[in-house]
Amino acid sequence: MNLILVETHELKGHGPQDSYSSVRLTDRRADHIRDVHKAQVDDLLKVGLLNGFIGQGRVISVDSDAVELLLDFSNAFSAPEPLPVVLVLALPRPKMLRRILQASASMGVKEIWIIHSYRVDKSYWSSPLLDEDQMLFQLKLGLEQAGDTHMPTIHLRKRFKPFVEDELPGLAQGRQAWVAHPYGADTAPSATDQPTLVAVGPEGGFIPYEVEKLKEAGLQPLTLGRRILRVETAIPVLLARLFPVS
Repeated sequence: MNLILVETHELKGHGPQDSYSSVRLTDRRADHIRDVHKAQVDDLLKVGLLNGFIGQGRVISVDSDAVELLLDFSNAFSAPEPLPVVLVLALPRPKMLRRILQASASMGVKEIWIIHSYRVDKSYWSSPLLDEDQMLFQLKLGLEQAGDTHMPTIHLRKRFKPFVEDELPGLAQGRQAWVAHPYGADTAPSATDQPTLVAVGPEGGFIPYEVEKLKEAGLQPLTLGRRILRVETAIPVLLARLFPVS
């Protein structure tokens, strides 16, 4: 946890004109501050306001029940710039989805569309991990790792064809749009900062019919080479190839 994320509703005014706020943490964040940071009173920690700026928190009390921080945003700074990318992801196995959400948030993805495809097991859609609170938790872990504060948005689409025909063309418009496909595809282009959309299939990839429908929606196939990668590996590699490291 390289950033302590707090939310507005957790803050309590403290000091003249509430120029400072305090927060009392009793959850995993308090455990992390005690057990990993091993923070003591007066230690300073990096604190971010969810969807806001990054400042610092001074530890004003720490015990086995809670950690209290006095927050100072007087010299606040912005979170890292997001990647200009829309990620379209065929729903993977739940355990893999957990890692993908964390990694995507860490790398700066801010818009994720999770869709169905032929090789997606329908039982995956009943996973508790798709509950909003569960997905937000995984995204927060990614933000904390990267020192980011801006929460990605996630959209769920359980029907492939209506999404590809009715929504995907609009999402692809004005963006360079790609579908990751290892066969008969162009090599991934050089890194760019242009608005981009990239679609990644499930284990086993999109079937030929789906690839054709994606192409009709304006996406062009790309490949990362001859090696066939797991989805959780392919996504970070794709993002690193498509966008410059900053």
